[in-house]
Amino acid sequence: MADKISMQKGTVSKVLKYIKKYRFLLVLSLVLAAASVALTLYVPVLIGDAIDYIIGENNVDFAAVTEYLIKIAVIVCVTALFQWIMNTINNKITYNVVRDIREQAFRKIEILPLKYIDSHSYGDIVSRVIADTDQFADGLLMGFTQFFTGIITIIGTLIFMLTINVSITLVVVVLTPLSLFVARFIAKKTYDMFKLQSETRAEQTAFIDEMVGNVKVVQAFSHEDEAMEKFDEINERLEKCSLKAIFYSSITNPSTRFINSLVYAGVGLTSAIAAINGTMTVGALSCFLSYANQYTKPFNEISGVITELQNALACAAHIFELIEEEPQSPDLPDALVLDNVEGYIAIDNVSFSYTPEKPLIQNLNLNVKPGQKIAIVGPTGCGKTTLINLLMRFYDVNSGQICVDGNNIKQITRNSLRRSYGMVLQETWLKTGTVRENITMGKPDATEDEIIAAAKASHAHSFIKRLPKGYDTVLSEDGGSLSQGQKQLLCITRVMLCLPPMLILDEATSSIDTRTEIKIQEAFNKLMEGKTSFIVAHRLSTIREADTILVMNNGNIIEQGNHTELLKLNGFYVNLYNSQFAH
Repeated sequence: MADKISMQKGTVSKVLKYIKKYRFLLVLSLVLAAASVALTLYVPVLIGDAIDYIIGENNVDFAAVTEYLIKIAVIVCVTALFQWIMNTINNKITYNVVRDIREQAFRKIEILPLKYIDSHSYGDIVSRVIADTDQFADGLLMGFTQFFTGIITIIGTLIFMLTINVSITLVVVVLTPLSLFVARFIAKKTYDMFKLQSETRAEQTAFIDEMVGNVKVVQAFSHEDEAMEKFDEINERLEKCSLKAIFYSSITNPSTRFINSLVYAGVGLTSAIAAINGTMTVGALSCFLSYANQYTKPFNEISGVITELQNALACAAHIFELIEEEPQSPDLPDALVLDNVEGYIAIDNVSFSYTPEKPLIQNLNLNVKPGQKIAIVGPTGCGKTTLINLLMRFYDVNSGQICVDGNNIKQITRNSLRRSYGMVLQETWLKTGTVRENITMGKPDATEDEIIAAAKASHAHSFIKRLPKGYDTVLSEDGGSLSQGQKQLLCITRVMLCLPPMLILDEATSSIDTRTEIKIQEAFNKLMEGKTSFIVAHRLSTIREADTILVMNNGNIIEQGNHTELLKLNGFYVNLYNSQFAH
């Protein structure tokens, strides 16, 4: 319990840090809230006075009543204007805070180490940034619009009631806190339920994202029923925790309303007795009943706000978990910016594992000269892609070092290191935008002639011209209706345009037909002239011309040489080669 309270307080303090930036607007909102409450509370006084002018037979002062009605109308209009301005300011504060949180969350995603992204589902991350932030905004907005106004109303009505009758005011003050105790009891229950609801909703979002993104695979393997069962199970859990959260939050208002009705009845009874005894006028009785109603109303609203805030805090805690994740280690203050890269690569006694209990790459050594083509082959899981991740510094080595042109890559800025590589992966990625925007991602200032030349070199120009608007055709998420081969050609074009000094090709032609692949290989050979290149390949026919072929197994280079030399060894490479070409 103490840990939970401490966590809630910590979340509140983090939220307040974001709100602090808009403290001027917050103060202005409070001033307007106080002004609108004061004017609202002044209206019953005028109504009570007006009532006193119409009591008794033939004792109606129409001129006085009209004057009071005009005052009331003006005050109501001014109050409405103040409340409108206050709500506008509250909206601005809320959505500015939410914008800042979302922006910081997205910035954090950009600098999170790849191991975090690899260990969390995309749907969970999306749910935190989108759904949880929306829920937080709803709670925060309600807090601003009702919490502040409610507290000021309570204080204001107490002051006004004390000026009318002290003894009856004490009856109200003594009975009303009962509703706060009820709200506090229920609030303790709701936080855990809303937190569980937020986590389960994130799990559901992740599952939906996974199923939609892989719907072809699901249908191809007739996995629809199993997917539906899994979805139903998650959905049922979400239903149960949501129902519990809503149940506890929904009983708050009726409970406090019941207590407040008792308070109102008590005030009405004692005030009526006072009016009969002549210690209070009928107008004052009317005024006091109005105040009693206004005094208890904020307790209902605040109790509702408290349950909403429990949901908001639970969602905020979920977002802050992401924001406070440890980012990747920043570049050193004096980090070198790579320029005019020659392409010397030295891997010196490197060891790496994703988890300590499962060693992967151990004591790896390799020296690559500028312009060399290095092919990496081996069975699945041997460490080929991991080596690429280390070269690009998506992961940092556990021990040893990797150097480019004699510089440890840990002492080089990540941006300049990665710009020095052109990378084409087996998994293609295209963003929502035009074909041109996708091609120029690495070189936004490229000319039209450069773009077309790169597309022709990758043999993508012909199919691009057949698209409805050519290079201006807008592609939907991840390429939309383009074939996998066409998407891969666009990714290759992207690299052809940048002409980086070093290349990494990770099964870059795996989705392309054999005829086009031959042409692409010719283009790659031309592109790789004088450039240090790493080629990860499963089809050994594509790497026969490599200067050096590294045969990896269990994270180690077990054989090394060109194609002819490795065939003479009659070892692991020969077994791989024969498994593909033996008849």
